[in-house]
Amino acid sequence: MGGFGSGRHGGKSTTGDMWALDIRRISQAGRLKPGQSFNWQWSRNGEPVANINLRTETDRVTLDYRARDRGGEWQTMNYPVRLSWTPCTYGGQRAWWLCPAAGCGRRVAVLYGGKVYACRHCHQLAYRTQREQPHDRAGSKADKLRDRLQWEAGILNGNGIKPKGMHWATFARLQAQHDALVNQTFAGIMARFGPLRELMDR
Repeated sequence: MGGFGSGRHGGKSTTGDMWALDIRRISQAGRLKPGQSFNWQWSRNGEPVANINLRTETDRVTLDYRARDRGGEWQTMNYPVRLSWTPCTYGGQRAWWLCPAAGCGRRVAVLYGGKVYACRHCHQLAYRTQREQPHDRAGSKADKLRDRLQWEAGILNGNGIKPKGMHWATFARLQAQHDALVNQTFAGIMARFGPLRELMDR
């Protein structure tokens, strides 16, 4: 298995439509030490759907994969991506990609796969949230707060209880933020589609 650029990537306009190669996740997995060669996978519904081979050196990572452009012939891609390191506030170093696209070299945390891996600027990608309506963004923020509060995902599931170990003042602040975002989400939905009861009756 393991191809890229076959339909999912061609001509898409948001970061969520492309395979994201996040150097932070690779570093957290302990895979940036020089001399390693390994396979990095993407999954959907728990099943692997694509992969790429990576080989690490001191100042670069070589990408090795197969890709095709808009349904064309499969091609083997093999090229290095240089790394940059910056000091962290509390010690250690943080790794960055230097975008390998011609004339770029931006220092970025994520490269997006098409036929060639490059930064979102070179692929002319918007973040998915830039395509969302205000009430969609409010719903997304509310879901993130629910995760932090350890509540069941989904704003229709109602509020949960205070997580163990969380200060009451923090809990009250996060719950108030969550409730305001939920109200904003429902107000946007009703403005766009009408009352929820009418939606359920359709």
